[in-house]
Amino acid sequence: MKIIVGLGNPGKPYEHTRHNIGFDVVDALAKKWGAPLTNSKFNGMYVTVHRPEGKVLLVKPLTYMNLSGECVGPLMDYFDIDVEDLIVIYDDLDLETGKLRLRQKGSAGGHNGIKSLIQHLGTQEFNRVRIGVNRPPAGMKVADYVLSKFSKEDQGVMEDAVDKSVNAIEAALSKPFLDVMNHFNS
Repeated sequence: MKIIVGLGNPGKPYEHTRHNIGFDVVDALAKKWGAPLTNSKFNGMYVTVHRPEGKVLLVKPLTYMNLSGECVGPLMDYFDIDVEDLIVIYDDLDLETGKLRLRQKGSAGGHNGIKSLIQHLGTQEFNRVRIGVNRPPAGMKVADYVLSKFSKEDQGVMEDAVDKSVNAIEAALSKPFLDVMNHFNS
């Protein structure tokens, strides 16, 4: 079984903000697969999808970003999912808006959701789909920036990024992540 986790914050005020791009990708997958996230466990929403490639668990932690590992760790234990079968989708300030970067491991890079996952999983070695949201303009606090919505100009770019992320994740269900990474990072 694979587990696809989109990071974000629950609640209307956070919908479609930079920090919730992971939720947006999971929602896009759920819509495409006709599988709404209707189950709840360990402070997260999820659905099990039976795909030709095997079972896939789509997850949105409802713990707020900084505590994402408190949901993901117990879910992975409950469903007996190996860390090699985890893909995490999240926003990245160090990439230009809409740019995708897939990685198999690495530090949290200052991202509190990833810090929480590393802490609860006991490893930095898990697959990631990082989606660029760029750095805040001069004088704007990072927290205010990531919790704000995309500009009109960036909305189209981000819709493309969500589509590309969906394609990358679907490819990763049947191909080694390294192959998918090499294709989508080129």
